[in-house]
Amino acid sequence: MATDLKAMPYNLDDEAIQWVEETIKSMSLEEKIGQLFINLGLRTDESYIRNLVENYHIGGARFTETDGEKIFAQNQCYQKYSKIPLLIAVNCETGGNGACRQGTFVATEAQCEASADAQSAYQMGRISGKEAAAIGCNCNFSPMADIVLNWRNTIVNTRSFGRDPETVLTMCKEYIRGAKESGILSCVKHFPGDGIEERDQHLVMGINDLTCEEWDSSFGKVYGGLIQSGLEAVMVGHIALPSYSRKYRPDITPEEIMPATLAPELINGLLREKLGFQGLVITDASHMGGLLSAKPRREQVPGAIAAGCDMFLFFHDMEEDFQYMLQGYKDGIITEERLNDALMHILGMKAHIGLHKKRMPDRYDEKQVLGCREHHEAAQKIADKSITLVKDTQKLLPIDVEKKKRAKLYFLETAPVSYTNGTDPTKYLVKEELERAGFTVDLNESYYEMEAKGPSAFNRFRVMEMPKVEEFKAKYDVIFVFVHMKGYAQESNVRVKFSAAHSNELPWWTHEVPTVCVSLNYTNHLYDLPMMRTFINAYAPTRECIRATVEKIIGKSEFTGVYNENVWCGQWDTRL
Repeated sequence: MATDLKAMPYNLDDEAIQWVEETIKSMSLEEKIGQLFINLGLRTDESYIRNLVENYHIGGARFTETDGEKIFAQNQCYQKYSKIPLLIAVNCETGGNGACRQGTFVATEAQCEASADAQSAYQMGRISGKEAAAIGCNCNFSPMADIVLNWRNTIVNTRSFGRDPETVLTMCKEYIRGAKESGILSCVKHFPGDGIEERDQHLVMGINDLTCEEWDSSFGKVYGGLIQSGLEAVMVGHIALPSYSRKYRPDITPEEIMPATLAPELINGLLREKLGFQGLVITDASHMGGLLSAKPRREQVPGAIAAGCDMFLFFHDMEEDFQYMLQGYKDGIITEERLNDALMHILGMKAHIGLHKKRMPDRYDEKQVLGCREHHEAAQKIADKSITLVKDTQKLLPIDVEKKKRAKLYFLETAPVSYTNGTDPTKYLVKEELERAGFTVDLNESYYEMEAKGPSAFNRFRVMEMPKVEEFKAKYDVIFVFVHMKGYAQESNVRVKFSAAHSNELPWWTHEVPTVCVSLNYTNHLYDLPMMRTFINAYAPTRECIRATVEKIIGKSEFTGVYNENVWCGQWDTRL
């Protein structure tokens, strides 16, 4: 199907179309092959960047630097040496903090759902777009259109707008509307949809095992609605959709079922023909296990483009992958028609966001939007709306600080990657906010903290030491348990984990001293902590969320956040 650049989502005028067509005609074969790649830049020096754009002719870049000024200088360098303007991407899944460390953490998608206000998603998109543009970025790998129908899934648990397709669709539309105000290209992910199983496509090929009818009424509704409203770009996940693969290929064998990134029946048949999407298709990161385990690398690289993807996300090795792609074209795996079609989508989308006229802002953060007060105020408003009281069966809240002032704080955290960097600093933020509210706080020492202070074989026994129950009851009026479990590309499912076996963190005190438990990330922790009779989902470890949570605990403001059925984890004891 020929790409109509005058139609949605490109909407190009004659001048822009002429630029696209003439640029493609002027390109060498190597330049055309290079446009298919988005590189993950691991260095920021000028010689490295110049080599990338002049010798490998990359179509886009994603960076690993975190400082805004350095990123801006790096992006200037990318655009300076590139013959064709680059897409420079960010992952603003929670706000401008996904662009650089000076950016604003606005909210998680789960927060937006809990706020029951689509304006929250709009603000996420608006602030993400403004802060990404401030450092010279023009493409955002967000929002996520995943639907969390499996409560065990922690890969997209707080990264999704929930389990209701209508809510997900509405929130995605609003996020994109906000981002468009800054001319940022929004790339929705992860087609054909995550949230059905609990495995992580970073580690293994994901499987969306919905029937065709189930998919149509859920993910199909979301993607169909977004496409009708002008969706510009889609990131394809390393996720198989067997029902549709079998529908389009009735003779397909189990061994032939591929992740969508390598499945033409899903990209061309389902996404482009059935749903009518004509925009830009980008693969998810190619260093993820879901793709790496599917085929040999020499087949993965050209195979993704042959399957209908337009851009391939990240080199394994620049020289090797470039040659794999080039050879794939020479061998006919990528046809001339498919290559030109991909280039039309790539350059058409670059023109759509105006890169053929201006590649970069003139100065770093010239409007001084990064981390500005207005953006943090927006984050605070969303936090106030979204903090969710899941249950308070012991009728503990609100707490009168004058009557229950003496607090013990247990902070359950993920093991540090390195003790050199210390343990999770969020615990001190929690302590500060509790003390600000008037509590006197005794912070429990975990095994991780003991090891950080001084590694010892005896620390695992020290953390097992228990106080006398009556003395403990006399010493504290209230117990706070804050849970900040997190994980990325190391294990498929993240659960509550105590810092050591039989540690004093085990909730032995819930029938001794009134206890409040708060999750600062995942929404399904009641499965592992059903004994917590007062449980709050706060969604993010930011000061805004922590302060709003504490203020609601003491009755300074009301809980207004809403939860979905995933919080009960399909159990009866979680409701007690």
